[in-house]
Amino acid sequence: MPALMPTEYEGRITWLGRVAQRDASLAAEPLDAVDVTFAGVAGEEHAGLTRPSCSRVISQHPRGTEIRNARQFSVLSDEELTAIAATMGVARLEPSWLGASLVISGIPDLSHLPPSSRLQGPDGVTLVIDMENRPCHLPAKVIETHAPGFGARFKRAALGRRGITAWVEREGRLALGQMLRLHIPDQPVWSELSCVRATLL
Repeated sequence: MPALMPTEYEGRITWLGRVAQRDASLAAEPLDAVDVTFAGVAGEEHAGLTRPSCSRVISQHPRGTEIRNARQFSVLSDEELTAIAATMGVARLEPSWLGASLVISGIPDLSHLPPSSRLQGPDGVTLVIDMENRPCHLPAKVIETHAPGFGARFKRAALGRRGITAWVEREGRLALGQMLRLHIPDQPVWSELSCVRATLL
């Protein structure tokens, strides 16, 4: 019995990019298309089958521990970017300023899609959603160079709208204008989730 359900939701790729050297700048260079392998996108800072652990998983692994790379892609929503910009009081937020690797439009509440959902392209290329991407201060410096005085507003404005991280389940090609269909796990929400969350507040 299938564990994943295809939905009627599809997202159109409106932006593709690559962060070549994060130490130099978080800003991403725009691309028209990318060939995706199991290691991600060649030349991308977040590519690789493994990665050093970071603050997102500090409760599980000491920082710098080699772990499986479930953060090959930073996927953002066009609609959520518009909402972040409005909250910040800027006319627009360019995906390149945020180090995005993929922006799609048409899937509501993208940042809160269930972990393990899939985004699948026409040739079978498939990205697995790991989890919500939490806002951090890193984009502030890039934003500040384009919109002076507004960089520090990003982290708070992006809460719950920062998109998702994802990794490659099936190789293929991603291109501007391409449609990605959403598949979600056929699984109810864990019965103890609210209890666990209450202990963390």
